[in-house]
Amino acid sequence: MGDSQAWTAAPAAAERARSVLATSWSCAVTAEGVREELVGAHTVEEDGRILLHVPEDSALLAATICAPRGEPSAVLEFADVAPVPMRNRIRARLWLAGWFTIEEGHLAFQATRVVLRRASGAVVIDLDEFAAASPDPLATAEARLLTHLAEAHPDAVERLTRLVEPGSLYGVVRVQPLAVDRHGLTLRIERRRAHGDVRLPFHTPADGVAQLTERMHVLLAQASAASCPRALQRQRTDGDG
Repeated sequence: MGDSQAWTAAPAAAERARSVLATSWSCAVTAEGVREELVGAHTVEEDGRILLHVPEDSALLAATICAPRGEPSAVLEFADVAPVPMRNRIRARLWLAGWFTIEEGHLAFQATRVVLRRASGAVVIDLDEFAAASPDPLATAEARLLTHLAEAHPDAVERLTRLVEPGSLYGVVRVQPLAVDRHGLTLRIERRRAHGDVRLPFHTPADGVAQLTERMHVLLAQASAASCPRALQRQRTDGDG
């Protein structure tokens, strides 16, 4: 929507894709004309190979067994949903095309194409990079961290807006924490009819929650030293929020 603050120090596409796999609880699977929505049914191997633990009466399992070539093609779809309630909570979508084999009663999926779509657009991820990548070290803790920040420390979220360029805050009605990874924190800036995202990069990557705490303290100290954004000052004066 034209916010001028640049997106910097973000995870590589392959790492982002592996983070989506590590944190998504559900996925949609299409194979041999059969489509199923699965919840809590997948696990991910270190190389990115996906195992689907489906019931014995699953139509997907039957389609795989009866496939003429024995290795049916399939597409897996994952959605990355922001843990904090806000507009347009889908942060990214991940599609994997490939084929199934049966291993010990489970469906093993081998990807031949990986596509990640974010707000900035879609990118095809190199398969070797995807296999070699690891999830962001904060990925599995992100939902808890962002929910705590939004619910217990709204004052800190507001203070962090002091690090945002004033032009990006024009007409703001709400600011929420959208995402956090080892490289930085992303805020969702909501206006009445639009929204945008602003990246606040850390001074150095955080490899765990303890380091994240220090990085957040640095951001908050920088925000405390900055002046209050004029857009928010006007908002308070007008009584809008």
